[in-house]
Amino acid sequence: MSATTLQIPTDADDLPGLLWLPEDLDQPVPGLVVLQEIFGLSTYMQQRCADLAARGYAVLAPQLFARLDPPVVGIEDGEDFQVWLEEGMALTSRVPWERAEADAIAAIGALRAHGAVDSERVGLVGFCYGGGLAFSAAASAAEEDRPVSALVSYYGSALPTLLDRAAAVDVPSLHHFGTADAFIPLEQVEQIRGAVTAGGTREQVRFVLHQGAGHAFDNPHPGLHHAGAAEAAWQQTLGFLAEALPPRS
Repeated sequence: MSATTLQIPTDADDLPGLLWLPEDLDQPVPGLVVLQEIFGLSTYMQQRCADLAARGYAVLAPQLFARLDPPVVGIEDGEDFQVWLEEGMALTSRVPWERAEADAIAAIGALRAHGAVDSERVGLVGFCYGGGLAFSAAASAAEEDRPVSALVSYYGSALPTLLDRAAAVDVPSLHHFGTADAFIPLEQVEQIRGAVTAGGTREQVRFVLHQGAGHAFDNPHPGLHHAGAAEAAWQQTLGFLAEALPPRS
């Protein structure tokens, strides 16, 4: 399944995004804005978008590194894992958080406005950098009285700094973390759990700890991937979305 480019209107210049649509569209479908890892819209990230579109969702992935000079779509893993990791972190550091969040919110608006999309049923899915960004965008959308319909956050790396916004994010949500995450210690993961679930009182918020999995365990790179956790998390994600944001029957 191939993507087309969609120009996303923002309060700055238009931002390009990649759009995947389900086949045989005959009625509006739910939409998902997918927010990238630190490596941008890599082949892996684009495959995840295509996977979701194959399940019946319209999927829009804004190119959050497109404002850089030169613009970057995504970076693929090379022979040196550490160099690749540092390159991704450097790219992310060059995009102000406020700019990235504004672009994510603009992508929600662009997807809602698309003719193939049910504007009342749009959710967010984010990985790593995008996991925290999706949470932050969900909070802003709720504060603007345009809440998203669902949120999936994979090991949101910025979540420890965003817990003061947790009260605003009461939409159906699914959070994935690994117990062996070297970037987010388990103590912080438990603090995140307490905040996003409001101490376990939010039944609509699911929080899954994947035993033995490290950070970015869904990424196929051998230095990151945990096959068991990746498969379990993906099936849980699809099941959650089928309930919270069901595609057409």
